Amino acid sequence: MNTYRTVVSVCNGTIDEIYVNEGAYVHEWEPLFLLKTNEGVLKKIEIGGGGNISSLNVKQGDRVIHDMTLAILKEDDFPSGCD
Repeated sequence: MNTYRTVVSVCNGTIDEIYVNEGAYVHEWEPLFLLKTNEGVLKKIEIGGGGNISSLNVKQGDRVIHDMTLAILKEDDFPSGCD
């Protein structure tokens, strides 16, 4: 059974860095994006699950809003070290 999770923006701002590519495998709590808030604060975007990035919805420099979907993660079925 496939489980998908959305990676969302935690605030309004601009995508400063993208650390992953579509299809890439990511580990739990690995930084995926660096977002620069409208106030100039840098925030790392992470997710509490591992798997493959099935869809990457933004590119560097894109403006984003709170709760906007940045990527879709297809979770793997294997337990991680902290399960």
